[in-house]
Parts: sequence; structure tokens; C-alpha cells
Amino acid sequence: MLRSLQLYSSNKTVLALRLSPIFIILFSLITYNGCFVKARIFIYAGCSQEKYDPNSPYEANRNSLLASVVSSSSQAAYNSFVIGNGTSTPPEANIYGLYQCRGDLQTTDCSRCIESVVNQIGLVCPYCYGASLQLEGCYVRYEHIDFLGKLDTSLRYKKCSTHVNNDVEFYKRRDDVLADLQTAIGFKVSSSGLVEGFAQCLGDLSSTDCTTCLAESVANLKNLCGSSAAADVFLAQCYARYWASGYYDYSDSSNEDQVGKTVAIIVGVLAAVAVLIVFLSICRRFMD
Repeated sequence: MLRSLQLYSSNKTVLALRLSPIFIILFSLITYNGCFVKARIFIYAGCSQEKYDPNSPYEANRNSLLASVVSSSSQAAYNSFVIGNGTSTPPEANIYGLYQCRGDLQTTDCSRCIESVVNQIGLVCPYCYGASLQLEGCYVRYEHIDFLGKLDTSLRYKKCSTHVNNDVEFYKRRDDVLADLQTAIGFKVSSSGLVEGFAQCLGDLSSTDCTTCLAESVANLKNLCGSSAAADVFLAQCYARYWASGYYDYSDSSNEDQVGKTVAIIVGVLAAVAVLIVFLSICRRFMD
């Protein structure tokens, strides 16, 4: 469940020092595609209840994992990592993680999307042992326990549009698309008439588990969204989506989830405070 963002500081000096890197992060996000809010559309996030201590071995391993995620994303659309899990590493410092980009993204877009996730995930899930963040084009997850390759079909997010009434042709085309998407191994795009869709499994799943996950995702699309003109269902390790042609424009920020807007607003406020502190500091120097 998403947590509210928090600043940990004991005095104004510490606050200023900690806001400066946040401002830099915000600036880097804005420079990608002209606007932070439009850069990468937020889908969902998940945060563990359990927290780690600042400056702990786990935090060091987490930072190392996220650095590896960013580095690897410039070369591959998927990778998984294990840090710790050795005799010299305390058990509480072990971390397992992965990232994945949508199958139709170019390498450059994949890398930028992953950088955006990495820049946000610590704000969305501060000091959490486990965190996941799904944007429109990519996904990052890390946990204290080993989840890699273990099938999990729990529902993480769904979105259903307005309903289509008594359109037999639409339902037939939709069912054709969904049946085709269930055969995906990795990423697949499908269309039938005016209905389009795509589906994807995480790269740590076997082909058998991918088929099982997609079957569950498609079943959820039908059961939870019924006669919707467009629908998304994200499970823990796969997702499936369909829409009537022209219904969705995924580049339109109006489709952005409200939580994503909240993250953008909070980061913007932090940046504004950072600018104010710098301005007051300059004024104080002139007055001294």
C-alpha cells in the first residue's frame, strides 16, 4: 500500500542538505520528456510494512542493486539480481530484485523509464524492505526474501472503462484478442477488427508459469471488467490489457493514476522549498 512521503530531519541545516539532491532528481526527471507528470505514467506501487534502518547494510545493498538496475537497463529489457545471500553477509542484508521494460520499448526509452522508477521508488516507499513500482513502460521490484521465479497471480491493479452495451461484434473481437494474448511467451501484441491488446509476463517466469499467469489475468479482465470498452489487469508477475481502437491514448497524461499525480506534486513542493531555502541563504549572506 502506498505510503505518504516523509522527510527525516533534526534541524534546518539537515533539511537543506537533504532537499538539494531531491531537487536534482526532480530536474533530471523534468528534462526527459518536457514534464515530470507526462514523462512516465504511474500505474501502481506496493510497499512492505517492514522497514529497514537508515545507513544499514540492507540500505547499502539496496543502493547497489538499484545502481545495477539502471546500468543494466541500457543494455537489456529485463534482468534480475541477488545481493548478499552469502556466508559473509548478515541475513537481514539480503536483497532480491528485478526490472523489466515493456516489450515494444526501444533501449533508450527503456533505460529512461527505469531511471524514472529508480528515482521515484525511494520516495514512494521510504525505508521499506520491499517495494514495487509499475509505470506505463517499465517495472522495478525488490524484496528482502527471494521471490524470483516463484509464481504469484495475486491482483495488484485493475482499471475498467465505461461499458459497451449489446455490441456482439465487439465482444467477439475482444474474446479473440484475449484468447491470442493467453498464448504469449514474454510480450505479445494482438488485434482483431477494432479491438487491440497486449500482454506480458515477467522474465523470471517459466513458459508454463507465464501461461498460467496470463490465463488468470484474462479471466480477471472478463470477470472484473465484464463489458468494458477497455480494461487493464496487472497481476504480480504478468498483465493483460485490451481496448477498442481509439479509446485509449496511453501518451495522454489524463490517463495517469491519481497517486502518480500526488507523487509529482509532492516532489514539486519539495523542489520549491529547496529553491526558497537557497534564496533565503543568498539573502542572508548579503545582509551579514
